[in-house]
Parts: sequence; C-alpha cells; structure tokens
Amino acid sequence: MDGTQSARLKALAAMFPDGVAARAKLVALGHSHSWISRQCRESGPWRRPIPGVILLTDATPSRRQLLKVALTHAGPDAMLTGVQAARLYGVRRLPPERRAHTLIPHQSKVATWGFAIVERTIHVPEPVEIDGLPVAPLARALIDAARRMDDLKSVRTMIHDAVHRGLCTPEDLRDELAQASTIGSALPRLVVGALEDGVESAVEQWLQSVLAQSDLPRPVRKTELQTPDGEVVGVAEVWWPKAGVAMQILYDEVTLEPDVAPATPALVAAGLIVVRVSPAQLRDQPLVVIEELREAHRRAHQRPPPQLDGAPETPAA
Repeated sequence: MDGTQSARLKALAAMFPDGVAARAKLVALGHSHSWISRQCRESGPWRRPIPGVILLTDATPSRRQLLKVALTHAGPDAMLTGVQAARLYGVRRLPPERRAHTLIPHQSKVATWGFAIVERTIHVPEPVEIDGLPVAPLARALIDAARRMDDLKSVRTMIHDAVHRGLCTPEDLRDELAQASTIGSALPRLVVGALEDGVESAVEQWLQSVLAQSDLPRPVRKTELQTPDGEVVGVAEVWWPKAGVAMQILYDEVTLEPDVAPATPALVAAGLIVVRVSPAQLRDQPLVVIEELREAHRRAHQRPPPQLDGAPETPAA
C-alpha cells in the first residue's frame, strides 16, 4: 500500500470513528465505486457486511459496529428496538439475540437483510440517544422484542426485570400495547395484564374458570388446614372438606424475583390428596388441571376423608 493510499484510508477512518460508512457517503466524498469495491476484496482492508454498507476494517466487528451497520442499512430515520435496544437501557435478563432490530417510517422502502431486521411502522416513536445511537423508548423496545418471542417464561423474565428495577412501568407497556400490532402480541399482553392487575388477580380469573368448568362440588377458598389437635398443616387455595382434596397454587414462577422467591411449602397430612398446579397450567392447560382434580376426587372416594379442620386463612400481620 503506497503512502497516498494509506493516508486516504486514515482520513476516512477519522471521518467515520465507528468504522462504518454508507457506500453512498463514500461516493459523495469523491471515491469511485470501483475503488471502494477493491478495498472490500478478500485481500483488502475493508469488508461489506450488507450491500450498501462498508465496514472500514477487516477485523471481526464489535457489537456496537454491528448495530451501526444495521442502522446505516436501515437509513437516516432508523432507530434500534427489540432486545439490542433493551440491552442498551440496562435490561439484564434478556434472551440470546445476535440480530439487530430497527424501526423505520412506514413509507421507507428498506428491507431486512441478514442479521439486520428492518420493521416499517406507522407509529414512529421519538428516539432516545444512548451512547450515540438512536434507540426506541424502552417500553416500545420490550414490546417489539416480546412480539418476536414464543416462550412465555422468557417474555415474563425480560419484562419483569425492566419493571422491577424501575426502568419502565406497566402503564408504559400498556400504552405501547394499545397501539402495537396484534401479531405476536398475545404473550406480552398476558404478562403486562398480570403486572397491572396484580399476579393474584390474574391467577384468580384463571382459577375461577377452571373451577366453573370442572363440575365438582363447590369448594372452600383460602383455607388454613389443621389437625384435630390444632397443628397447622398449611394453606389450601381450594379445599373440598368432604372429599379431603386440596389444591395449592405455586406462585413462585410469577414473582418479580423468581430466583429468590421461597418455594411454596407442601401440604402434607395423612389421607390428604393435594393437587399442586402453577399459574401457567391454570392459564395454558385448564383441561389438564380439571382432569387432575377429577382424578383426585375419584381417588378420594376410595378412602375415608382425613381428620382435618379448615379455617379462614389468617391475614399476615
């Protein structure tokens, strides 16, 4: 490489400190298409990760450079959203994601290419600048990420992390959902609805639906079970005293801090039949839960009911 060529490359590196440039900008600066193409050959100093975007190095690009490549490809009005945007806000509990998701105005014509996902939208938010990059508001980024996810636990973990640490509120997320596409919105709507209503309120709705469809006798709710000598066995969410069948709901998985939530203590007593279910089972597998309850009652008829008394659950002090 002669001195003129070296100086030329150094000057361009100084003009584009992130090491990413649109090919059109390089041409506008007076560099010919043929010269640019020569720099991007296998033996050259540059690379072309996406047509129209030049990486001014032959080294492995950094995460920031890949984000810049995606933004450059999407155009001057683009902003980051989704998982990569949430990461820039400091959300920690995110699914693995190598792609970069960008938003552009609906009238733009740029298309997705490789790792650079481009989404056209009529609801263009005001971007926030983080580390020099234009980023969608966090609530929008989270909803955009969740709409492309198919695992409820991952969606819940991501959203709970952001809300629990005060990075956004359930109200922010609700407002985004109100104008978001319905495509892929079922999981985030479920998670945000539970956050707004309170976990127990959402679970209560699912439980009432299961009990109504079960055709079982009317149970007693929220009962502290005790032996005849007063020893407390535990609290049953649902209790059928004549059958000696109880249901426990494992709330652990829907707490805001599932990693530190105490496990629900088991109900154990001689002759007691306990059906333990998670909120996810009540919501996603109600027919399975109903069959488990019916089977528990069939088993209950084959033995005498346990000697247990029920009393309303004592409120926490």
